[in-house]
Amino acid sequence: MIKSPSAHIQRLIVIKTQAAPQNKSLIKNTEEEKMGKVIVVTSGKGGVGKTTATANIGSALAAQGHSVLLLDADIGLRNLDLLLGLENRIVFDIVDVLEGRCRLKQAVVKDKRNEKLCLLPASQTREKNAVNEEQMKELLLELKAAYDYVMIDCPAGIEQGFKNAIAGADEAIVVCTPEVASIRDADKVIGLLGVSDVLKTSLVVNRMKEDMVKRGDMLGVEDIEDILGVKTIGIIPEDELVVRAANLGEPVVNIFKSGSGIAYCEIARRIAGEALPVNYKLHKSGIGAFFMRLLGIEAKAG
Repeated sequence: MIKSPSAHIQRLIVIKTQAAPQNKSLIKNTEEEKMGKVIVVTSGKGGVGKTTATANIGSALAAQGHSVLLLDADIGLRNLDLLLGLENRIVFDIVDVLEGRCRLKQAVVKDKRNEKLCLLPASQTREKNAVNEEQMKELLLELKAAYDYVMIDCPAGIEQGFKNAIAGADEAIVVCTPEVASIRDADKVIGLLGVSDVLKTSLVVNRMKEDMVKRGDMLGVEDIEDILGVKTIGIIPEDELVVRAANLGEPVVNIFKSGSGIAYCEIARRIAGEALPVNYKLHKSGIGAFFMRLLGIEAKAG
């Protein structure tokens, strides 16, 4: 018996309708794969080199050919523009964008050295409560569609500014120094990140002095990893050229072939997916247990 044309057409419609959600899902997954990655750089304690790390890692990623936007989330206390030498180019800021006084494109400042690198500055005159978490999430979704990497310079502390900065972030980099206060604050921040939507947390240990570690006067990187329970993505040696570069309004990765500049470039390569091992020259100092007791925290399983 031959089916009527109308029955045949109805059968094709049913088949197409059943297949449509699968095709839509495939398109959605493809779009998600094309989205960039949001990385928040935080510390808990101020003055450990968080903003310097953001500027240098972002600059190194851009030098590798990735499109990068650096977002200064430290509203009221912006400094990222100074480290990039872009302070005189700012017209609008993130608060202007979120309050509708300008378009996003108008507030984004292009770097004067690398067209792949851009800055979205913080407001210098507003308070941190001028932005909320939902606004940040919506903004980051828009930025992820336009850039390979969005790096957020998080304000110090764990108040509203911190909550805004981690909202919508995919990964976090916690910057600390081998000082007791810095490690304890980093431990607190890592705990808060652990109960957030951030999927991965890595550690950058800044201002390492190998000679002090060898003498037993400073914690080694492996000691710090044992305390914090987070793997290190990079070790930055103490380097006066970082200060010189900052005073010139230039990331150290751009102008000096120094130990710190090389270390920041290696971090960028690891972020981009290169299987580059961390060079653990600074081994355990043998005084880790003393510092752990001093910090009042126990070593965590790796």
